[in-house]
Amino acid sequence: MWLQGPRRTRPWCGVLALTSLLCCAAGAAARETLPPEAAAALQRARVPLEAIAVSIHEVGTGRAVLTHRAQAAVNPASLAKLMTTAAALDLLGPAWTWSTPVWVQGPLRDGVLDGSVYIKGSGDPKLVVERLWLLLRRLQQMGVREIRGDIVLDGSAFAAAQGAPYDFDGESNRPYNVKAEALLLNYKAVVYTFAPDPAHGVVTVAVDPPLAGLTVDRTVPFAAGPCDDWRTALKASFAEGRTRFAGSYAGSCGEQAWPLADPNPASYNARLIEGLWREMGGKVGGSVREGTAPADQRPSFEQRSPPLLEVVREINKFSNNVMAQQLFLTLALNRTPGTPAAPAAARDVLRRWLNSRLGDLPPEVVIDNGSGLSREGRVTAQWLGRLLMSAYDSGWMPELMSSLPIAGVDGTLRRSRATPGRAHLKTGSLRDVAGVAGYVLSDSGKRYALVAIINHPQANAARPALDALVQWTLRDAPER
Repeated sequence: MWLQGPRRTRPWCGVLALTSLLCCAAGAAARETLPPEAAAALQRARVPLEAIAVSIHEVGTGRAVLTHRAQAAVNPASLAKLMTTAAALDLLGPAWTWSTPVWVQGPLRDGVLDGSVYIKGSGDPKLVVERLWLLLRRLQQMGVREIRGDIVLDGSAFAAAQGAPYDFDGESNRPYNVKAEALLLNYKAVVYTFAPDPAHGVVTVAVDPPLAGLTVDRTVPFAAGPCDDWRTALKASFAEGRTRFAGSYAGSCGEQAWPLADPNPASYNARLIEGLWREMGGKVGGSVREGTAPADQRPSFEQRSPPLLEVVREINKFSNNVMAQQLFLTLALNRTPGTPAAPAAARDVLRRWLNSRLGDLPPEVVIDNGSGLSREGRVTAQWLGRLLMSAYDSGWMPELMSSLPIAGVDGTLRRSRATPGRAHLKTGSLRDVAGVAGYVLSDSGKRYALVAIINHPQANAARPALDALVQWTLRDAPER
């Protein structure tokens, strides 16, 4: 067994069946020309036919109904999350949870702990403010009001993140650029909320969560006129420990929230813990610092995450990059407990899982990370379609399918123009990349595995072509 964890990996008998189906399908004539409505949408966006890769197969039979450049290597963007989440559901199980252990050390008398508190992360992607509050509340339920020692934060379960938050695209304040960490608190994000108060001619500013040492301008001048680029109009600066707004805010914008990655990620955890603990009425005599939790003692209690199926749903419905990276490294951590999880080890786990399910990875398939936030990742539409068909025959298929955005209903597909409710599709989007991959239920009741990926500078302008392919499949056009 190559992966350690609560669930034993079983040989998947569907591999042979899938191979047989695909071989049979190869004998049937699959359409290679795009439907006219999809081709027209590409033309309107000035995207050539050579920029799109499409694979549509009937689920169950494996019959290919449309293949267009299906073996071309393309950047999948967030479609890569399908690999990460499918592997996690199989290897860990939908009910699997992360554990964040807490040690309370020292005598406790009259609410005063004459010692320290240790918190150790294991990759939980859902340690947001609400759940962190519950963790600290548990301390108070034990009788702790004042900690004379330190609050020690242990993030050693993951190898130290390499690079800077701006490495991908230079946008260091974008929440999606936050690096994965074993003890990732609240995605290292700060949310500024702007609420117009016309009676007093100001706009009030609220900040969440409370961070120790952070000073924020609590009002911004009220401005008349249309709501255009209100973020730029604010003229914000985020110097260490101080957020200033030198501009104004248009009242016509109504209430708006602006989530940002904290400009000082290295100290974020300590500032959040201290700020939240003090807001709850707690005291700490020492410092909130990084360190190592006791290795030879049982924790005083553990904070459990929501089940994996809920995490997978958030990753796929809303294409959460940070959560996907946390899950990606978790696969490595569970393979070799006690060894800091690193991206190379996570890539190895994912490759081995894919090989065991689909056979050896084609050389054109490149796994870079777990989120698809990459310029190096590559798949083929045909290969990703094989993964979808394999997943459909698995015991965890319902969890995977229900995690995908529903066209015209929710998630990243809520604005899709395809017939609502009939397609469960993961979306992928980067500069120069647009794609969808998932399952489509046709008018006749047949289900298809659909993959369509555009790599072109005008990719996002060509999204109507993706909607057209989905609609074409919904209408049972492959059968006509």
